[in-house]
Amino acid sequence: MVTPDGVVAASIEVRGGTIVSVSSFDEPPAAPQVIELADDEVLMPGLVDTHVHVNEPGRTEWEGFASATRAAAAGGITTIVDMPLNSIPPTVDVDALTVKRKAADGQCFVDVGFWGGAVPGNVAELRGLHDAGVFGFKCFLTPSGVDEFGHLEPAELAAALAELRGYDALMIVHAEDAEAIAAAPAPSGTSYPAFVGSRPPGAEDSAIAQVIELARSTGARVHVLHLSSADALPMIVAARADGVRLSVETCPHYLAFTAEEIPDGATQFKCCPPIRDAANRDRLWQALREGVIDCVVSDHSPCTPGLKRLDVGDFGLAWGGISSLHVALPAVWTQAQRRGHPITDVSRWMAARPAQLAGLTRKGALAPGYDADLVVFAPDETFVVDPERLHHRNPVTPYAGCELSGVVRQTWLRGEPVVADVPRGLLLTRDDPA
Repeated sequence: MVTPDGVVAASIEVRGGTIVSVSSFDEPPAAPQVIELADDEVLMPGLVDTHVHVNEPGRTEWEGFASATRAAAAGGITTIVDMPLNSIPPTVDVDALTVKRKAADGQCFVDVGFWGGAVPGNVAELRGLHDAGVFGFKCFLTPSGVDEFGHLEPAELAAALAELRGYDALMIVHAEDAEAIAAAPAPSGTSYPAFVGSRPPGAEDSAIAQVIELARSTGARVHVLHLSSADALPMIVAARADGVRLSVETCPHYLAFTAEEIPDGATQFKCCPPIRDAANRDRLWQALREGVIDCVVSDHSPCTPGLKRLDVGDFGLAWGGISSLHVALPAVWTQAQRRGHPITDVSRWMAARPAQLAGLTRKGALAPGYDADLVVFAPDETFVVDPERLHHRNPVTPYAGCELSGVVRQTWLRGEPVVADVPRGLLLTRDDPA
């Protein structure tokens, strides 16, 4: 089994959905049911994905709670935290959160929590959402892509951070500078390099610098979403050294792909910020190794096939988002093992640290007192990604045809195997014991 200290032979005892003991494999506790793994399998804690766009209600044809949570379970993810967009209504007040929770109720195959949204004019709504149990608040510093979720100007971000500091809530930020993007060439046509030029790394770096300074002045906790620009890493290191309360994530697609390999017209790769070059990818991996980047989460942001505009391959017209929930674990593991990382590193990046980010104190580890969220993983088995066999609602993903290492053979939620027609996932709130 995968522990923070390495892969060890061990037995775990589960009672009432909770891990009650971890003991020597040679001296297992007496139990009415005993399950042994095959020689090529390891037991991992269920992964925690804090960056998932489920899109229900309002855009359920893009994805929905049933399909998203089935895909999560198939990929070894036992807890997701849903983003406040692209659902309609967006989760920007308590009434919208109630609508979202009602839509999710009874559909979820894994546990689900919710982020709130910070948008222009809703500072007065943030405390109510916090008290209702959201895990923190998401904002954009550049247009989000949907009209109903507006982006914050610097003064609005400062006001929201000052508000959240009062009850120590977390702000998670899509950090790209709106002015820098507006000044860049507009994306159009089939050229991937031209699309990257429309979202330059400087736009990301400038926004992160702004977030750091506002976090410094307000004392608020902030988290940078989906870091793609490695140029921002030195300022992140310096800010933390100065005591700024800052955490950072990146995503499987920034670790798996490079701009050089993306063909023109391949809009299934479009995401914002974009996938950058191979040297940049290597620096992201080094930052993971050094602990500068805290965690790896999917940023699963699907859409219907038509919105990807594969018919014309135009990056200016296509929706920007990567569909990856089902394959995030093998995508990261495939690249990690090539760079000499053990599976314990992947477990830390994708289970323990996302759980810590969200304050999920019973998730992300195989230890007494934690939920028995378990993944049986065969790290050496390989497979080729067939989009039609993934549990995402729509079969569009840049991982199509990729050969990946690592197969999830079973997923258990609180001590019970996830079964295709039995949605046992709970709707979590921030103050839950989980």
